[in-house]
Amino acid sequence: MFTTFFQGFLLSAAMILPIGAQNAFVLQQGSKKQFHLMSAFLCALSDVVLITAGVFGGSALLSQSETLLLLITWGGVAFLLWYGWNAFKTAFSKDIELSQSENQVKSRWRVIVTLIAVTWLNPHVYLDTFVVIGSIGGQLTTDLRPWFTIGAVFASISWFFALSLLAAWFSPILSKTRSQRIINLFVGCVMWFIAVQLAAQGWKTLF
Repeated sequence: MFTTFFQGFLLSAAMILPIGAQNAFVLQQGSKKQFHLMSAFLCALSDVVLITAGVFGGSALLSQSETLLLLITWGGVAFLLWYGWNAFKTAFSKDIELSQSENQVKSRWRVIVTLIAVTWLNPHVYLDTFVVIGSIGGQLTTDLRPWFTIGAVFASISWFFALSLLAAWFSPILSKTRSQRIINLFVGCVMWFIAVQLAAQGWKTLF
């Protein structure tokens, strides 16, 4: 029972820890203390839904729908390119202090919509939760699957809230103009790097 819990925890942690679109966004929000706990909560909630669905049958559904995966892939490429462009534009802006003050009044709904797009338009999320975690968890017996799922979910919740709180803790340093330039450059590079990877995968699938 506990072995299965830790198996799910460690596997999920291995999938989440590498810097990706979600982590970059949560870090960015935490550095500005702008709806950072809400961002962590929504990322964790999304993972709860995706991991649970993946373990209990979602992985089979995704593998049978190549068209759906392609739509998600190219939608994700477009969004990540747009988001990365805005991050680079902010990083190189002469009025970055003004841009940051404007970002502070960004509406809660805009943050929610952006976070949903970063999460649900990123095929890597489905590959991690459905294909990897879901396929391994789905092979377990019925009585062990819940423990595996709880372990995987607990890793996700712990990570996103830890990242958010740490970024907020160091906000006095991270909110400085130079730090924000570096963070936005980092976010832009992450978003475009993932977009290029997704585009390459989508191109191979098409041809």
